[in-house]
Amino acid sequence: MTDNQILTFFKQHKFTYTVGIIFMILSSYVQALFPKILGKAIDLLSVKTINKSMVFIDIFYIALISIGSFVFTFVWRNLVIGNARKLECDLREKLFLHFQKMSPEFYSERKTGDLIAYAINDISAVRMTFGPATALAINGIVLCIVSIYSMCNAIDLRLTLITLLPIPFIVIFTTKIGKIIKIRFRRVQENFSNISDKVQENIYGIRVIKAYVQESSEIENFETLNKQISDSNLSMVRASSLLTPVIEVSFSISFVMNLIIGGNMVLQRKISLGDFVAFNSYLTMIMNPIVSIGRVINVYQRGMASLGRLNDIFKVKPQIKDALSGSSIDLHGNIEFKDFDFIYPAAKTKSLNNINLKLPKGHTLGIIGKTGSGKTTLATSLFKLYNLESGKVFIDGKDINTIPINSLRTSFAIVPQDNFLFSDTIKNNISFFKDIYSQNDLEEASKNSLIYESILGFKDGFECLLGERGVNLSGGQKQRVSIARALIKNPSVLILDDSLSAVDTITEKQVLHNLKKLRMGKTNIIIAHRISAVAHADEIIVLDKGSICERGTHTQLIKERGLYYEIYNEQCADGKS
Repeated sequence: MTDNQILTFFKQHKFTYTVGIIFMILSSYVQALFPKILGKAIDLLSVKTINKSMVFIDIFYIALISIGSFVFTFVWRNLVIGNARKLECDLREKLFLHFQKMSPEFYSERKTGDLIAYAINDISAVRMTFGPATALAINGIVLCIVSIYSMCNAIDLRLTLITLLPIPFIVIFTTKIGKIIKIRFRRVQENFSNISDKVQENIYGIRVIKAYVQESSEIENFETLNKQISDSNLSMVRASSLLTPVIEVSFSISFVMNLIIGGNMVLQRKISLGDFVAFNSYLTMIMNPIVSIGRVINVYQRGMASLGRLNDIFKVKPQIKDALSGSSIDLHGNIEFKDFDFIYPAAKTKSLNNINLKLPKGHTLGIIGKTGSGKTTLATSLFKLYNLESGKVFIDGKDINTIPINSLRTSFAIVPQDNFLFSDTIKNNISFFKDIYSQNDLEEASKNSLIYESILGFKDGFECLLGERGVNLSGGQKQRVSIARALIKNPSVLILDDSLSAVDTITEKQVLHNLKKLRMGKTNIIIAHRISAVAHADEIIVLDKGSICERGTHTQLIKERGLYYEIYNEQCADGKS
């Protein structure tokens, strides 16, 4: 998957890549001219009668080579390295889009720290492979070819072959070491994911950690993970650190052989002093890219390891099957469940069993029951977060599986138990970063959710910045901001999932009163533990162990003296209703 994306990217930017590589080759070729001009200049200076004009011409050529090398290098670096940055951005966007499409079970099985590592470290490693490492490789190959050709053709073939004898050994050694680096870098990335996840968990749960005095225990756990990532990094460094010394030792042998053989050739006048200097310059020029082979292979193997990890994540397909028809549908809010059962993918028992229910447009349904009875599962099944059996759930008479997911979720709004607020302004949290709402819309939504006065009490009002997950708001304030977010959307179906549990009964009563007026003619589902939150509903269902055990209005259920009546009496006794 990732390989195809990279290939597509190269095709889209083939012109800039082609121009960049041409300028890269020109830059390498121009640099390779320098030793030849330098050798020629030394030969001119070594004679008794110096031809000043020829010396000045060589100096001019050397200056021209420097300018040309600068210009060509500037162009290719902007094109090739610039494209690598674009590739990084493109891959990160595609990965983020892929994450958005994933089903809930995907996030249940994977840790957040690991997913962050994919988006940062792995993509960065791929960028380094297809940017700096690729550029170094191409630049080095051209320099070596031109330099070796010049050494063989212009100076001496035998001396060249003898001097370059260590190179095959270097290539074999670096190839073997590269494979080891790839394996060890993958381990580094996995340990990085683990430590990232641990840090994130501790930041989110710092209040619980402090409340239970678990700082020492968490520090010990972190030290264990920290040692693991340190050990894996050192293991990789031990392998990669062998590359440069081995290459340098090999080239030291080449220089010694060159000094012995080449020096004798100068003394025997088989080659000139200028040729000898040029030969050494070419050898030095070859040494630089060969030494950088260590870095190239190191970066390349890291990139391939990361590319493998990214391929694994891109191969994961969304579990949710969308409707074949992609056309948008306007939904009005008539809901029906027929013999509906539901079991979570990893569960062994059903969460819902034989649910039969009709909720006409404009009606309010109250759902009550003990913890774990299936209240939230029933409501969230309408969002199709999991694949549902055909012929079981209908909206406006249409099977939920025939309705495009985008149309389905656009027509619904939910205020979940776990209210999530972004680290942004209250305004953006209510509008959900959309510019389609006016200030009046924001104020009306916040007034109806009874959060308006609290917002005005903040220094910057609607522009007040919230901390991570709305940490600077109370539980009740978070719930009411989330309700305002749902109300401003004005959906066909509104679901409140125990979203008034953190407010007092007086505030709850006022919010429900506002909702009753505001949501007249629209469908509402209210899930609650408190009887007072659902007492006004057109119909109330009582869930027990995933099945509907009672249904009716508040008055009817009180008369039945069943589970609903028991809950009612308990709450009355506790002074909660």
